[in-house]
Amino acid sequence: MSGIETRSPRISFESMVIKPPSHPTYDLRAVIKLALAEDVGDQGDVTCMATIPDDMEVEAHFLAKEDGIVAGIALAEMVFNEVDPSLKVEWSQKDGDYVHKGLKFGKVHGRAHNIVRAERVVLNFMQRMSGIATLTKAMADAAHPALILETRKTAPGLRLVDKWAVLIGGGRNHRMGLFDMVLIKDNHISIAGGVTNALKSVDSYLEKRNLRMEVEIETRTLEEIKDVLEYASKTKTSLTRIMLDNMVVPLLNGDVDVSMLKEAVELINGKFETEASGNVTLETVHKIGQTGVTYISSGALTHSVKALDISLKIDTELALEVGRRTKRA
Repeated sequence: MSGIETRSPRISFESMVIKPPSHPTYDLRAVIKLALAEDVGDQGDVTCMATIPDDMEVEAHFLAKEDGIVAGIALAEMVFNEVDPSLKVEWSQKDGDYVHKGLKFGKVHGRAHNIVRAERVVLNFMQRMSGIATLTKAMADAAHPALILETRKTAPGLRLVDKWAVLIGGGRNHRMGLFDMVLIKDNHISIAGGVTNALKSVDSYLEKRNLRMEVEIETRTLEEIKDVLEYASKTKTSLTRIMLDNMVVPLLNGDVDVSMLKEAVELINGKFETEASGNVTLETVHKIGQTGVTYISSGALTHSVKALDISLKIDTELALEVGRRTKRA
């Protein structure tokens, strides 16, 4: 069994609308179990046990409290299944769909104790994933024709979950970790003594070990790009992508100057994929995307996520009444 498979007979990754990215060691079921365990501790849900009859069954509805892209539906089913496989879950939307404020988009029926026990863990995953997916969708649309990527700036322990949300929002995944792509960054370059030495070392390492994987190098100046291109013109290299770091210059009026980035893209002239990094926001990404870069990477997709407000309510009419009073529904 791979690190992200589920043992649920009801849920398979093949049936999911958007499958999670692959990872050789990540155990998604263990992450779910840990999230549930930290909530119930060693006493269980004492409030539920004190207020709700053990055998009571209820129906609870998922309610969107703001507009956005919903994500985490498949993961929510996995959580419910981990708590109680007999719970019946139905959805009117799927991962990646747009939901508007006030929409009831799913429901779960079964033993009240288990629904309430799963509630917060389900919502924590869904709200975070939906927030990531919503921002990713906005960034991906604005970046076109460039493709939007996240980075490794994810919540510890939630790497796969965060990157799954990016896929649901219409983005692409950058490398999963340190193991699946060579990314030669500024510190590697400084230690190696320049971009040429760093690339030589990587090519030698991969050849000696008969490894085949993508290789990207970060460049910070046009001179570094020229050095990379000169090396590649004379040597067989595994290089596939050049990162153009901080070549988007912020201006005092809030705009950005992308002239250096455009010059870099023209210099590379399609010989390698290109990736713009630095000063990427929802306001600047469209202008960056028009420069001809292949990819635009943004750490903000996952490190500065604003959760999408979603609730799970048994008395939905009262919840809507309160929501209208507080202007959240």
